[in-house]
Amino acid sequence: MQFTPYGIDLGFLYIRYYGLIIMFGALMAAMLASRILRKEGKDPDVVWDALVWALIFGIIGARLYHVLTPSRYSGITTLDYLRNPVKILTTWEGGLGMPGAILGGVLGLYIYARRNGYHLGMLLDAAAPGVALAQAIGRWGNFVNQELYGPPTNLPWGIYIRPENRVPEYAAFERFHPLFLYESLWNLLNMAVLLWAWRRYRGRIKQGDLFIAYSGIYALGRFLLEFIRLDYVPLFGINFNQAVMLLVALGCSLWLFMRHRTTAGSPA
Repeated sequence: MQFTPYGIDLGFLYIRYYGLIIMFGALMAAMLASRILRKEGKDPDVVWDALVWALIFGIIGARLYHVLTPSRYSGITTLDYLRNPVKILTTWEGGLGMPGAILGGVLGLYIYARRNGYHLGMLLDAAAPGVALAQAIGRWGNFVNQELYGPPTNLPWGIYIRPENRVPEYAAFERFHPLFLYESLWNLLNMAVLLWAWRRYRGRIKQGDLFIAYSGIYALGRFLLEFIRLDYVPLFGINFNQAVMLLVALGCSLWLFMRHRTTAGSPA
């Protein structure tokens, strides 16, 4: 057995720290969702069955999102994947997109809900704070992989990036903004806001509200942080992820407003 900077080499198997961190985040998310359902008087064991569907489709969605929108320093393009489809399966080489993971996870929960007679909004609301927590934990996998960092900085919390992991334009610099940490903290804030809203307005919020709020808050954070992301996704001359996140944040805000707006003459 040999410990490397990125994982544990057992000879017959290589276990990446990134994967272990992701699985730990998923476990913490499931535990939080289970607790929320228990507080709501619903069966908490539903979470563990639904988790399998969310993880399977989430991983598929995350990979497909990367394949369709590889970042500019990934060293591979969508056309390369299409020319060699086997490369799509090599997830251990890196390349997972969080937006795709969320969409895939929602699809997995939708299928589970339809098959078992559950309301999708109920499952999504129970999952929302936990998903934010899982993202906060999972971003530390980027720290292990020395990825998802911002521009060079002399600030005390700047992190050292090994030469082989630096983007070409900044190869001469050593310390960079820990963008992964900023997003991790934003996701923790997202979780805290959702849990506060759930406790404070439990009797007033509609099914699906928490997940819509989660999506909007997450998207807003990603939109802002994309301004300092070096390894972004260029498409049609713009930062594709940033444009998508702006649309999602605005769309979720409008959706929540429309769901709770009061018409003239109706009680507030």
